[in-house]
Amino acid sequence: MVLVFAESQKGNFKKTAFEAVTYGYKTAQALGTECVALALGSANNAADLGLYGASKVLHVADAALDQFDGQVYAKVIAEVSQQVGAKVIVLSHTSTGKAIHGRLAARLDAGSVAGVNSIPTVDGGFKVKKGVFSGKAIAEYAINSEVKILSVMGNSLQPAIVGSPAAIEAANVTVPASRVKVKSVSRIEGIVPLPEAELVVSAGRGMKGPENWGIVEDLANTLGATTACSRPVADVHWRPHHEHVGQTGIAIRPNLYIAIGISGAIQHLAGVNNSKTIVVINKDPEAPFFKAADYGVVGDLFEVVPQLTEAVKKFKAAQG
Repeated sequence: MVLVFAESQKGNFKKTAFEAVTYGYKTAQALGTECVALALGSANNAADLGLYGASKVLHVADAALDQFDGQVYAKVIAEVSQQVGAKVIVLSHTSTGKAIHGRLAARLDAGSVAGVNSIPTVDGGFKVKKGVFSGKAIAEYAINSEVKILSVMGNSLQPAIVGSPAAIEAANVTVPASRVKVKSVSRIEGIVPLPEAELVVSAGRGMKGPENWGIVEDLANTLGATTACSRPVADVHWRPHHEHVGQTGIAIRPNLYIAIGISGAIQHLAGVNNSKTIVVINKDPEAPFFKAADYGVVGDLFEVVPQLTEAVKKFKAAQG
């Protein structure tokens, strides 16, 4: 059996949960077994996980699980996996998944690979692939242990509706008391988080100051994209740190990454070079970013970006 931990936030499932279930379903198909989803704490519309391939949903409804504690979550997931005899456990490669992954592997004496980006192959052994050296190479890992744990990189595959709403069953496990006391939780609301974003518009010091960021936001709003920035911009507080993408910030894998006024230092490229399509706008034709770009525009961003925004608006209007 393949067991997928489907993350929820405030009781609602996000894209990462549907990606993980889709990945688990395809892995189960390769192994000739079933995919079962696991939800912890509040879980609205948990039956919808069946749409993405879960044959059923196990639910531990204890309200204590509404506040995340990596040690508690790892213990509960391990206990459920042992009860159902799961041989493969799938997590999302998020901050939550990263906090659970190692603890879960230790509890289950399992082989594990974090940040996989393709469906396992099972001919000649269980093997998975992931990016290494900041995405410059692909490594293949063979997992020989009886129990295997994988975390899936965001945007590695599109969630696919393959089934119908699944039955929900209560999982009978003991939830230990948490040693962590949560006093408050602060989340950025109303935007698609960068790790989940399919479209990202990012800008750097070429913007010359925070007062000029309106043209970046206009383009992002027109495209329905999430905004991001380079580290120097976040360091001087032109933009909030949660928008910082790169090796020392958030690593992203959008379908489209537009870099405006960013030179393309290696630390920045390391966090964005897994983007499917990269567009660079910079007035310096020697900017390193152009070497990594799929498309490049050499020009003054203060002229190019507003023209691009208007072109997108006209295109959308023509599409109805």
